[in-house]
Amino acid sequence: MASQQHIEKMQLRQNFRNLWHSDLFSTIQADTPYCCFSLWCAPCVSYLLRKRALYDDLSRYTCCAGYMPCSGRCGESKCPELCLGVEVVCCFGNSVASTRFLLQDEFNIQTTQCDNCIIAFMFVLQRLACIFSIIALIVGNSEIRQASQLLSCLADFVYCTVCACMQT
Repeated sequence: MASQQHIEKMQLRQNFRNLWHSDLFSTIQADTPYCCFSLWCAPCVSYLLRKRALYDDLSRYTCCAGYMPCSGRCGESKCPELCLGVEVVCCFGNSVASTRFLLQDEFNIQTTQCDNCIIAFMFVLQRLACIFSIIALIVGNSEIRQASQLLSCLADFVYCTVCACMQT
């Protein structure tokens, strides 16, 4: 039942009329200092953005903004500041995505095709790095292991950059 609701929300997002002020491709140019802050202090920015998205009212806080199965089951109502802190450190990727979804749903903001391509590239690169790591583990070849490590570093770099852009 909950997954059906999420599917319906995703379909609704495709018909939203508003656009982000800057797409992921141009966020670095739009606000370079904040993008750098987001890159180097990512969990801090994620915490601040979620708090801002909740209008500084953490009594409204739900783990992962209600978009994950754990939402509402983590005791958030008792200590929302601590729970949000744990979320942005332990579930950083979910925290960034959840805040983005929260804003999209509240302000009817659609994701551009460019944003979708960048996010998809990030996911594909991470999966490819994982596959190479598994192959390197099975085969035991040092060249494949080096290639998998290089690919993992590239995937991590793209992930950090995309998350910084999403938070800018």
